[in-house]
Amino acid sequence: MSKKVTITKKRHLEMMLQQIPPHKSPKVHLEQYTTPSNIASDILWNAYSLGDIKDKKVIDLGCGTGIFAIGSVLLGAREVTGVDIDPGALEIARTQASKMGVEDDMEFISRDIQDFAGNADTVIQNPPFGAQKTKRKEADRIFMTKSMEIAPVVYSFHILETEPFVERFFNKLGGCITHKFSYSFPIPRTYHFHEKEKIDIDVIVLRIQKKE
Repeated sequence: MSKKVTITKKRHLEMMLQQIPPHKSPKVHLEQYTTPSNIASDILWNAYSLGDIKDKKVIDLGCGTGIFAIGSVLLGAREVTGVDIDPGALEIARTQASKMGVEDDMEFISRDIQDFAGNADTVIQNPPFGAQKTKRKEADRIFMTKSMEIAPVVYSFHILETEPFVERFFNKLGGCITHKFSYSFPIPRTYHFHEKEKIDIDVIVLRIQKKE
């Protein structure tokens, strides 16, 4: 049975997503940054408007504290799964889902995405940007490959300057870019090597659809 959509306005969605806490202890090797609620709500609302959320099976890869997973439930997704390697982040996500009364409508799985097997109608992911010289530098490629294995429609975050490479990579995986959404992504001082209180990174979110 389809879920009733509980959110009917984008602003209401953003206000709900503002309640989701960030990572308590961000891990630099996982390049963990929290997606701001205004950006998350905009992506989710666009995905909803394009028919990729309501009554769909949605998987949030690298879900962190659950902002895209929980948001998908609030917009009427039929089934939602959040996948992340960090148990601490998933604990926050489960707690928040319970507080918002949607815990029965979703599942959170603690697993490296390389070991995750599943399928969905839509994948939403904000993979590590690879901005830091860590072992996660090429993690975005792992996310791109896995997402195309899972679903025919993917929403994927990337640093704007990598757009040409990302498009070529998705094309090789059998994907076609149908929509692009640009944002200024704020990153507050999080790790010891951060020198500024906040920097803004230009990012692009691509909607990729598998070619027929």
